[in-house]
Amino acid sequence: MICPALYLIPVTLGDTPIQQVLPAYNHDIIVEIRHFIVENVRSARRFLKKVEPSIDIDQLTFVELNQHTDPKQISSYLDPLVREHLPIGIISEAGCPAVADPGADVVAIAQRKGLKVIPLVGPSSMILSVMASGLNGQSFAFNGYLPIEDSQRVARVKQLEARAYAEDQTQLFIETPYRNAKMMQTLLQSLRPQTRICLASNVTCPDEQVRTLTVAEWKQRLKGLSDEQMQRLVPRVPSIFLIYKGC
Repeated sequence: MICPALYLIPVTLGDTPIQQVLPAYNHDIIVEIRHFIVENVRSARRFLKKVEPSIDIDQLTFVELNQHTDPKQISSYLDPLVREHLPIGIISEAGCPAVADPGADVVAIAQRKGLKVIPLVGPSSMILSVMASGLNGQSFAFNGYLPIEDSQRVARVKQLEARAYAEDQTQLFIETPYRNAKMMQTLLQSLRPQTRICLASNVTCPDEQVRTLTVAEWKQRLKGLSDEQMQRLVPRVPSIFLIYKGC
């Protein structure tokens, strides 16, 4: 029997095989849990079946926590743990719960209530991207999504570059996959030639690529490419952008 706690259960990134990124210990925890807080019930059920094909999904209870959830309901999601001392698992769509993820809201409530919170080991695209980028791993910041409007996005990009130089800090952010090429174009038009950009795409997946070049090198690499060639270097898949000062 596992102890009553809120377990943060990482999910594979893309179609990565479970055994490649999740320890066997996670399996042993997951099969003991009957109550789950999930970002999407359908994908959570699919993930649990990948973890343990024999699991009886119909015996499990799911509640959704996403942008459509009424904030007033979130506290009640912890009732099985608070009232019955039953373990609860949080499952996000991909990667680690509560990191750039709505699961952070329920974790905050659990902490305020003094409940035990246990994070399980699993893939984080942000941490893996920093590891592989060759940029500063001693000090880095994740900035979520940047503004969509052009002038605001350019201003934000320049602000992050200034922080990279002034604070010696790697700056991370993400974009909706179909706008990755647009984001790269904004970076190349806005940043200093010596500033380094890392694009980490589909981390842990078979088509993973992590490439770090200066702005000047990226411009040279992308110059004159067709749309098809561009998509191979700046693919429309989940990606992390990282910028850092030049050498």
